[in-house]
Amino acid sequence: MSARLLLATANKKKLVELQRILDAALGVAQIELVGLGDFPNYPDVPETGLTFGENALIKAREGAKRTGLATVADDSGLAVTALNGMPGVFSARWSGGHGDDQANLDLVLAQVSDLPDEHRGAAFVCAAALVLPNGREHLVEGRQTGRLLRSGRGDGGFGYDPIFVGDGQDRTNAELSAGEKDAISHRGKAFRELAKVIAKELPR
Repeated sequence: MSARLLLATANKKKLVELQRILDAALGVAQIELVGLGDFPNYPDVPETGLTFGENALIKAREGAKRTGLATVADDSGLAVTALNGMPGVFSARWSGGHGDDQANLDLVLAQVSDLPDEHRGAAFVCAAALVLPNGREHLVEGRQTGRLLRSGRGDGGFGYDPIFVGDGQDRTNAELSAGEKDAISHRGKAFRELAKVIAKELPR
């Protein structure tokens, strides 16, 4: 019987991405992945932390407490050098409303519109946490550095992917295949690292 692991996200696109990365790292036969959609009436958990790591732990702790399952959660976003690391933990609600990807992207582009290409550096950052029912906690971080374009390209991915080109790449994250993106992305790096911990911590 496989161990059950909760991925504490209600973002369906992110859930698909996280499941894909963990499945590849752990093997689908080894871990049964469930999402918040499997738990009716699961409440919204306020992300009150000031860092990606704090928010990831808040969500993972809540999931473990409410379900009794080992829980993985992440917090991730875009850190623009010229904006002193913003939008950062506010990436999903930078334009005011939570989850309006296009409005968030448009606002960031407007804020850096006057900057020359050499000053459009940015990074995607992901903190991923594992919290076990026994209280043990693990936290890892992944980072993808790159630069911002002046307009979006590509139909894949989500969030700020259409305006972000990673170092060493000539395509945006939204122009990459799922496998190509996972290999270099902040979430791919963080969750591959966390998968090593999950493999040791979860009995199978």
